[in-house]
Amino acid sequence: MTKIVTLTEAASIALHGMIVVAKNEGVTNVMQIAEITNSSKHHVAKIFQRLVKDGFLESHRGPSGGFALKRHPKDISLLEIYESIEGKIEVTSCPHDKHICPFDRCIMDNVTRKMTQDFRDHLKSNALADYL
Repeated sequence: MTKIVTLTEAASIALHGMIVVAKNEGVTNVMQIAEITNSSKHHVAKIFQRLVKDGFLESHRGPSGGFALKRHPKDISLLEIYESIEGKIEVTSCPHDKHICPFDRCIMDNVTRKMTQDFRDHLKSNALADYL
């Protein structure tokens, strides 16, 4: 079975993991995030270091260390998190970035453009606070 829209494992870990951190009052460690998101602790650590670098989280070292939000959950959109991991979402007319179509009419009829715009708008209009 094929999927029209897919979310990379990294983006999924980032989005779900940030909600886990936002729900926690204190510091959340890699093992807790990995367990809840059913992910590798090494993958979680790599992704979360990116989120630290981009200013969403602060990292605390040591046995009682982990991650804590650096900004209020209402001030972090899902789009910001997604684009931190995957890069900017580009809304284009052609899913293959073709400037000249070999056909008179797009066989996708711009549905991919609409889906991308809807996905981007959804992520932009939702903040971490919406999932607490």
